[in-house]
Formats: sequence, structure tokens, C-alpha cells
Amino acid sequence: MSGAERAAARARRRKRERGVALIMVLGAIAIMIVMLAEFQDDAGAEYAAATAARDGVQAEYFARSAVNLERLLIASEPTMRQAITPLFALMRQRPPQLPVWEYSDRILGAFNDSDGSKDFSSLSGLDLSLSKNLGLKAGRFEVTVVDEDAKLNVNMGASNEIAHIRLSKELMSAMAPLQYNTLFEQRDATGNFSDRLTTCSALIDWADPDEQLFSCDATQGPSSNAVEDSYYQMLPKPYRRKNAPYDSLEELHMVRGVSDDFWSTFVDPEPTDPKKRIMTVWGQGTVNVNSANALTLYGVVCSGAPLAEMCIDPMQMQLFVMAMTMARGITMGAPLFGTPRDFINAMEGKGMIGPMLTLMGLKPVKFQSESDFANSLSTTSKVFSIYAVGVVKGFRRETRVKIHTVVDFRATNDLLPGSGPAGGTPAQTTTAPGQAGTAAAMAGAMTTALQPSVGGQVLYYEIE
Repeated sequence: MSGAERAAARARRRKRERGVALIMVLGAIAIMIVMLAEFQDDAGAEYAAATAARDGVQAEYFARSAVNLERLLIASEPTMRQAITPLFALMRQRPPQLPVWEYSDRILGAFNDSDGSKDFSSLSGLDLSLSKNLGLKAGRFEVTVVDEDAKLNVNMGASNEIAHIRLSKELMSAMAPLQYNTLFEQRDATGNFSDRLTTCSALIDWADPDEQLFSCDATQGPSSNAVEDSYYQMLPKPYRRKNAPYDSLEELHMVRGVSDDFWSTFVDPEPTDPKKRIMTVWGQGTVNVNSANALTLYGVVCSGAPLAEMCIDPMQMQLFVMAMTMARGITMGAPLFGTPRDFINAMEGKGMIGPMLTLMGLKPVKFQSESDFANSLSTTSKVFSIYAVGVVKGFRRETRVKIHTVVDFRATNDLLPGSGPAGGTPAQTTTAPGQAGTAAAMAGAMTTALQPSVGGQVLYYEIE
């Protein structure tokens, strides 16, 4: 082989080696790119998950803060009411409960974001620009309070016989209008029919502790010797009646006759606005006539006067709903009635509001028993649902955490220091030396721990 041929062979060999090296380099680069892309995806997913978890925790605690602030606001209402007591004393009247919870978004704006601070400043006339460590910087909260004492409480079915009768009258009155006939004339998802009487009895029998069928037929009386039917045992997935109080509103879905149409008509007409809810499983058992909506008031009135003109004539019903809605709009949420007696007088065409209703064309109502009807009414609310939403904004996303809690303020201490649940002072203990002192200290701590919270008692708590 000549020298030229050997040189050419070496050149070809080097070229092949360079090609192989280039291929190896390109392969290594390709593998590194794939690994880098995978690492980037994993790191991005982990970073997004960590950021979402962080924002979720922040949003949850923003919502918890809103709940606690709202409980403090409601607890302070009696103190605010004391400030206007002299004004009502001149008129020889007791001051009504102030619906401070209706203005929560503005009153609590000082603790919210910058927009909430502006609303609070416009409401109070205070300048928050000089405040320190006040408000939220990384998010905001939204809070809505629903007065549970303004709803029909189906948990009265777990109470005594008188409460059963009262609840049956309210349910039958709410379902009585003729426009609901179609709802009770069609089969449900299981192929069964459930008319008004059947649905009313089922709602009460689910919560009452006995096995006797409750009759909602007022013409035959509520007492019945019949045994509760076996409807639930005949279902494809059978179950038994609870025979105990409802724990949540969703439990109503298990009751006979509570179909989706019934739910959207009589229980929760607009899920995005809980204030329009008509029924509840919490509450005192009486309906607050100052905060109940017009449809709820209609059912309550017709339970005490089923033969009244407004309970028979659809035009009178429409006029009543329009009049109540208009009155609420004019007063902008201020209480219309100081006592249940004032509401009864208004329905009878008396007092300050009654003549105005009569001029509008609403015919006076004559109740079967004014004293019994007054026992189903109140002008003070003690049980509230607090819907709080914590919001944290991120890059191209928004984290929202919702808390729904129900708080009972019936057995609470007054917000003013030194007042106990009955207006007295909390129990004081003295520490004696030795074991006696230790026992006294433990007894004092136990007594303090059992004292009702100023912020009310939590009946229900849910995080979404």
C-alpha cells in the first residue's frame, strides 16, 4: 500500500471516529435534554403543588379569621343595642335586635384587603391609612351570614307533640299554593308518588323518636295509630328512618318526597345565595318575623290562619309577598316589628303597618288562636350560619377555601366583662395551701372551662 493510500485510510478512519464521537455527543445531549425536561416538569409540578398547598393554608386561615371576626361582631350586638336603649325608652318601647350581620362585609372591611378598608372608611369616616398591622396583604375574605331563625326548622319534628303540630301547619301552608300541584302529582326517581300530606309526614317522622305515623291532615287531627310505612325498606338500597334530629341540611335528601324539584322549590331555591334558603335543621324553633323572607312569612301566617283570604286567593298571596318585600327594601334591613304582637297586629290591619297593608289591598287576617300563633314567632335571632371564603390570588389562578359553620348564641356570656350567662359574675375560687389549694384550683379551672363562650357554641363545621 502506497503512502497516499495509507494517508487516505487514516483520513477515512479519523472521519469515522469524528462521526461516532459526534453521534455520541448528540445522543448525550438528547438524553440530557430529556432528563432536563423531566426534571423541569417534576420540579414545576412540585413547586405548583407546594404553592397551592401554601395558598390553601393561607386561604383557610383567612376564612377562619372571618368566622371568628363575625362571631365577635354578632356577640357585640347586645352592647350596640344598649346604646340606643334611651331613644326607645322615650317611646316606651324596647329596642329591637340590630341585624349587624347584614352589614358584615363593610363592618369587617377594616380587617380585609384594601377594597374592604375603603368600604369601612366610607362607612365609619375613619382614616385607616395611619393604622399598622391591620388588614390582609396577600388575599381577602368574603363572608355571608344567614339567620337560621328566619327559616322553617324541620328539626322541630324531633321535639314534642305541640312542635309537631306547629311544624306540620307551617309545612302544609308552604306547600299549599296551587302552582305546586304538578310537583306533587308526578313520580319521583323511585317511581313512587308523594303528595303534600305524605311528604309532610315523612319530614316529621324522619326526626321524631317513635315508630308511629304522624298525620299532617288537620281535618282528622295529628294523632294516628298507624305504624310508619316501610317505604325506605322497599328501595333498591334500603335503609331505615333515623328517628333522631337532622344533623345537616343535606340529610333531607334521604327523606321520602324530597326530590331535586322539591329541594329547589322549598329547601334551597338558589344554592349560590344561602340567604334565600327556606328550610333549616338548626334554629330555636320560632321564626324571626324581622328577618324571614316573604315566602317563609307566608307559610307561617297561613299556618295560623289557613282560611285567611291570602291563603286561598293567589292574588292576595302575590300582594302579601310584594308588600313584605317592598317594606324590607324601604327600611333597608331595619327591624319592622318590635314584638311578635306587632306582627300579628299588622296582619290584622292594626298598628302602624296594618293600615298601610290594607290600603295596598291586602285583606286583614283572622288567626285561629293568637296566643298559639304568637308562640311560633320571635323578633330575636340566636342561631346563625356563617359562610366564609378565604381567597388568595396566584399566577393565573385563584385559591378559594370555604368554611360553613353554624353558631348558637342562646347560652353565651355577655360581651361586657364581669357578666355571666344569667347576668351574674363568673365563679371565683380561692387557692388554699396543699392539696386543698390544688383541688380548688382544678375546680376553678373546670368551672372556667365550662363557661359558655362569648362567641357562641359551634353546632356544625365544614371546610370545602
